[in-house]
Amino acid sequence: MKILNLPASEAGRLIPLLQDLHSLHVAHQPARYPADPSEAELQHWLHDWLAQDSVTALVAESPKGGLLGYVIFEVEHRPPLPIRFSETRVMVHHIITAKAFRRMGVGLALLNAVKHQAKSLDINTISTTYAPFNTASAALFQSFGLQPVMVAAEWRA
Repeated sequence: MKILNLPASEAGRLIPLLQDLHSLHVAHQPARYPADPSEAELQHWLHDWLAQDSVTALVAESPKGGLLGYVIFEVEHRPPLPIRFSETRVMVHHIITAKAFRRMGVGLALLNAVKHQAKSLDINTISTTYAPFNTASAALFQSFGLQPVMVAAEWRA
């Protein structure tokens, strides 16, 4: 397995896995997520997002070039507030492994690559959010050493 940077021009490679990830969210929170975004919409959105200087996509590839999984993360600069210290952190936005390769270390390899890039930028904090129904993500992040530090809640009419 190789971990590689994915340029924005290749964002379309992520669409099948993104659709899998998105369908999980739609199944659990249909009022929050549109059911069937088109491939063209996803392609455009992913391309524009990955073209930002602060956003990086890494892919895990098989020896034959097959996509095993991906992670998208962003370097965030948070200014100081009277109630919070300033910090620069890596925020993991998406991580998914292809179904056939789950529980084989692909997600952990991707997170280790994120940590390596964070350390190379002298960034010592990695953060993420995940939905309460996504127990696989919770377990992956906790096995990597991330611990919950806050809970977000919302009300929808």
